[in-house]
Amino acid sequence: MGMLTKLRERAGRDGGANAGGGRGADACPDESRAGRGPRGQAGRTGSGAGSGAGAGSGTHSGSGAGGDRGGLGGHHLSGLGGGFGGGRGDNPGSGRGGHARRPRRGAAAGRRLVRYLPALVIVAGLLFDYLTPSRITASPLFAAAPLIAAPFYSLRGTLMVAVAALLSELGLHLYVGSAYKVESISELLTVLVVAGLALYINGVVRRSGQRLASARIIAETAQRAVLPRPAERIGGLRVAARYEAAQEGAFIGGDLFAVQETPYGVRLVVGDVRGKGLVAVEAVAVVIGAFREAAEQETSLEGVARRLEHSLTREMLRREGLDAVEGFTTAVLAEIPPDGTVVRLVNRGHPEPLLVNGDGAVRTLAPCDTSLPLGMSELGGWPDRIEQAAYPPGATLLFYTDGLSEARNPQGVFYVPSERLDGRVFQGPDEMLQALIDDVRVHTGGGSQDDMALLAVTRPPEGAPERRRTIPIVP
Repeated sequence: MGMLTKLRERAGRDGGANAGGGRGADACPDESRAGRGPRGQAGRTGSGAGSGAGAGSGTHSGSGAGGDRGGLGGHHLSGLGGGFGGGRGDNPGSGRGGHARRPRRGAAAGRRLVRYLPALVIVAGLLFDYLTPSRITASPLFAAAPLIAAPFYSLRGTLMVAVAALLSELGLHLYVGSAYKVESISELLTVLVVAGLALYINGVVRRSGQRLASARIIAETAQRAVLPRPAERIGGLRVAARYEAAQEGAFIGGDLFAVQETPYGVRLVVGDVRGKGLVAVEAVAVVIGAFREAAEQETSLEGVARRLEHSLTREMLRREGLDAVEGFTTAVLAEIPPDGTVVRLVNRGHPEPLLVNGDGAVRTLAPCDTSLPLGMSELGGWPDRIEQAAYPPGATLLFYTDGLSEARNPQGVFYVPSERLDGRVFQGPDEMLQALIDDVRVHTGGGSQDDMALLAVTRPPEGAPERRRTIPIVP
């Protein structure tokens, strides 16, 4: 609602002031880019007025050098299985290593405790019954053991815990010579009934787990159908893509990406559909389907953007309620001509992509003028403007959704990818994306609060041999 209100205010304030065709390379003066931060975070890296949600005040000046947010090898990656070396913060990292995430100690300790808890409860029951007077019984502890095991153990494991609890209860009564008393028989029956209930609960949990696993497989299959991962080499460029769901086990949401080789070069789209659930997935399918058709037929990126606009508008006509008036998609379209020397962009209200040079220098490809997201043409008509930038050999284009730029740590500090990547060199696009995902997990303390789609496209250095993947041979 807040984003739509701002866009409507802009429509009333600016209505149709923008006119003209596309812009060439470096059309925006350098000073217009000063102080421009990520969307909604203007002023984070400078003192100028940002072009995001408001004017920045430069409260977080500098690029992180010497601060506790100083580079991908610094404070936030200490202890992350090697991470990236050469951090510029107060706590430099330990060098270039793998990207394996270190498991949380708390989670591992919790799993070990659950594994041994039923046995510990039975042992506690034996000691309690042995050390207390005969009128005090430990049968509640023996009855609790199979109930604790039911949600976490297999059927066989739960049955073994139930048998151990029954034998422990019976053995104690035989030891003290009270096995045939009414109270003892009642306690044994109580443990037996609870053990049967635990076996039933175990069966319910196992069936629920099977249904959940089936749902995850279906969701993953749907993602592969609607949002297939692009090939590693497209049009001579190296490509890598990642989709990280905010909730573990959820494979697809409203973020999207697609890359396609066309007669006009390699064209791609990265976007974020408003909303969640099935409605968002339907919009993702509409956008990607329209993009693949338009990318082959339209001679310009402006034409592709118009086709996407028409497709989303037609899709909203068949919807009801809030989705019929507030369904929109932020997106950035890109085109890399066959010679690969430049990149052309059309940005429709999406976070600005980054151009990471081979030496680690980072440049934000911010548009000269902001544009409305796709699906909001009823607020006003602004012609799409093509921004063009040089695309040198060895450089990588990074496209992402707001799940990356709006990820926050426990103190509420946003993640700034341009600062985190500045000065870092990667072997390829896949390594860059994995590094970002690991760093976001460290920054947020476990994961992003929103879905996150990442797409990296690298122009190989001139004369560089083609990188091949080694596949182990199994005899």
